[in-house]
Amino acid sequence: MEPELNVEQLIREYIPNVLHMSLATSEDGKPWICEVHFSFDDELNIYFRSRTTTRHAQEIAKNPRVAGNIVEQHGMTDKPRCVSFEGVAELLSGTNENSVAYKVVSERHNLGSEILDEEKFPPFYKITVTDFYMFDGRESKPAQKYHLPWNN
Repeated sequence: MEPELNVEQLIREYIPNVLHMSLATSEDGKPWICEVHFSFDDELNIYFRSRTTTRHAQEIAKNPRVAGNIVEQHGMTDKPRCVSFEGVAELLSGTNENSVAYKVVSERHNLGSEILDEEKFPPFYKITVTDFYMFDGRESKPAQKYHLPWNN
């Protein structure tokens, strides 16, 4: 019998290696997907920045439930792995140098406090993840999808 994978540990090891994620939003039953650069904190909340005029930001304002995936590019013969999630997104206000959002974004992307200038840079968003899913074709035999309910 195959040993149980530590899905949380694999997620924590995997996502630092990926720079962008696909983010899915919807309005009136019509889905939309886009790519954003992301960061995350110790509780695996996900942060990104986007102008409020983008379609995904406008849809989040109306329906904060989102989904997404974080996946490394792989070749035809590589064994795939992918982290997907569901959660609730929110536009953050009052972000400053002491905010978790600023700290994780500036550290991960090597940026300074100039990114707090809201006239020049887009605002921060936070996704509070409710569920993680991990498709694993590397260690699982056969490949399979794991569900990790997430209540941080």
